[in-house]
Amino acid sequence: MLTITDPVKTANGLRPLLLKLNRQLRRELGPVGITGGQAALLHAIRSTSGIGVRALATQEGVSAPAMSGYVDRLEAAGLVRRVRSSEDRRRVGLELTDEGRSVLRSARSRRTAWLAARLKRLDEQELARVEAALPALARLLEETPE
Repeated sequence: MLTITDPVKTANGLRPLLLKLNRQLRRELGPVGITGGQAALLHAIRSTSGIGVRALATQEGVSAPAMSGYVDRLEAAGLVRRVRSSEDRRRVGLELTDEGRSVLRSARSRRTAWLAARLKRLDEQELARVEAALPALARLLEETPE
């Protein structure tokens, strides 16, 4: 028998769980020495090596001056570097340093280990249900036309 569920009720149950999950995953970054926001920027730069500060700001939804400050801090920490484009000397892009790649790998490893340890607490049926929900959860993040 098909059960009709209320999206608002589901959202009210899901939202606090996602917030707690996000909070804990961010805590796992402390020993690595970066914040959640810095991890997100490092990932974005790794995914689009050579991206400029302005494009990164647009992608992340912040102002260019604010992003420039964030990038300055990452650069001072030795995690990213600014590189001049070989095609257009006026253009400066961003790329991860070896240390930035190492920090990002450590962050991912710590977060995955924390989450895997919690998933091991579930019985087989619960784990299968979580896994089955992944495609639907991914669809929640898809952009929708306005």
